[in-house]
This record gives sequence, structure tokens and C-alpha cells, in this order.
Amino acid sequence: MFSRRFLLVSSLAAAAISTGAWTQSAEAAPRDKAFFQSISGTWSGPGEIVAGKYKGTKFTCNLTGKPSDGSSAGVKLDGTCRVGVFQQPMSAEITQNGGSYSGKFLDGAAGKGLDVTSGTVNDNTVVLGLIRQKLNGAMIARVADNKSMNVTISVKVGEQMVPVIGVTLKRADVDQMAVGSIQ
Repeated sequence: MFSRRFLLVSSLAAAAISTGAWTQSAEAAPRDKAFFQSISGTWSGPGEIVAGKYKGTKFTCNLTGKPSDGSSAGVKLDGTCRVGVFQQPMSAEITQNGGSYSGKFLDGAAGKGLDVTSGTVNDNTVVLGLIRQKLNGAMIARVADNKSMNVTISVKVGEQMVPVIGVTLKRADVDQMAVGSIQ
């Protein structure tokens, strides 16, 4: 039972859900690529399930993001999330696909993870549509500055989006970034 709960938490936390199609203009491509480059690096921080059966469960994630290879905007994410002494590997790959985004968390909805079905980037925020079987929702990641990112994951219940997970990540490699930018 714990492992199923932890797997759900870590699948959602690693990247984390409103399905639908968003359009993207040609001018948005450089902005999207810049956003995903801005989240490159090492991030860590706490999270909590804020609604549902496992409300109150706290966890910690350590993640490293790298921009997608090639000309498309996107990110590859690897790391771990931990509940107590139990640790779960995390991975995600999100890639620009035409005017939207696609990808997967962990091994995708066909396995134990989630599929990215859509997405959009506006200013310092990305919204991704995620799906797993009958579960639909949205992950919203906001980069407040180059040192912090807040992730909220909501699921669709009826016609309403209900926040279920919140994660606050701090950049663990800020000093390295500052030195690298000077060189």
C-alpha cells in the first residue's frame, strides 16, 4: 500500500496535470526554449499532498533538469523523491511537439507514470496537461526567480480542478551558476 501511494506521489511530484489543446505562435518558440533553459540545474525541496486519501503526506525531491537536445523546447528531468526512508527514482521528458508539448513522467501512462498530453509556457510559468487512465489534471510550475520554483498539481474532479500536491523547490546550484555566468 505504501509503495502505491509513494509511486503516485512521486509520479505527480516529479513534474507533475488540464488536458486540452493550447496553440503556440512562432514567436513563442524562443520564449519557451528560454524558459526550459532557465530550469536547467539542480533543484531540491519539500512537497506535500494537500488533498485526498493521503493528505498530509510529506516528501522531499532532488531533481536535475537539462534542456532537451536539438532545436525544440523542452526538458529532461532526473532525480529522486523520498518519503521517510523510502526513495523513488524520478524521470521526465517533455518536448515541444508542434504547437504544444508531449512526453512522459517515469515510464508514461502505459507503465507506472503519466503522459504529457499538452502544454504551454507563459512568462515564468509552464502548464502541462497530464493523463493516466481516467485521471486528468494539470501541473503548473512557476519560476519565481532563478533560485526558486513552485509546482502545483491539480486533478479534475467533475468539472472542477482540485489542487492535490504542492512542491517548493530551491535551486541547489545557484553559486555554480553565478560563477559560470561570470566566466
